[in-house]
Amino acid sequence: MHLFHEVEARGLMRAGITESQLNQEIYDLAKEMYGISTYWHKRIVRAGANTLLPYAENPPDHTLGEDDILFLDLGPVFEEYEADFGRTFVIGSDPAKLKLRDDTARAFADGKRYFKEHPEITASEFYAYAASLAKKYGWEFGGPIAGHLIGQFPHERIAGDKVTLYIHPKSRLPMQSLDEEGRRRHWILEIHFVDRERRIGGFFEELLTVD
Repeated sequence: MHLFHEVEARGLMRAGITESQLNQEIYDLAKEMYGISTYWHKRIVRAGANTLLPYAENPPDHTLGEDDILFLDLGPVFEEYEADFGRTFVIGSDPAKLKLRDDTARAFADGKRYFKEHPEITASEFYAYAASLAKKYGWEFGGPIAGHLIGQFPHERIAGDKVTLYIHPKSRLPMQSLDEEGRRRHWILEIHFVDRERRIGGFFEELLTVD
């Protein structure tokens, strides 16, 4: 959270810079501030129309404009524990982009509250709820998943399985069940809202299971 604040405070997100250049500057800053050099997933900087695309895509490098929207998604490893954090930022004052940025944060808060209120919820049920939040706020849900497990690096995985341990529409896993070693599972919630007509997207991601 402090790193993201510092990225904004130092004015790194600015018109005329490419996504890849910003990505490198954030990497350098994280290394300077915290000694971070290991990331458990690719570092994401998406701006403009690229914000419509989910994690798995690798779109062409976009140059940030004077009135642009972008999001960051970083997965650093701190002392052998994985982190995952995503936020949306707006360059300029476009009302729709500012609303999208703020709505993803509000929806995350809604999701966290709903998760606590429904201890028996399955991953597929929670995906359906996350997708319903997009409609509530006037957007479309943009992600094929709404989150995933996180933990000690590398976190729990099932080889070749991209459903069971994700907040996925086909996963029936009770989210508050214990893992194979009897430990509590920790989840990341991803809120990805898009407006395909305006060609903009917003993203908010954070740990769901810890206050």
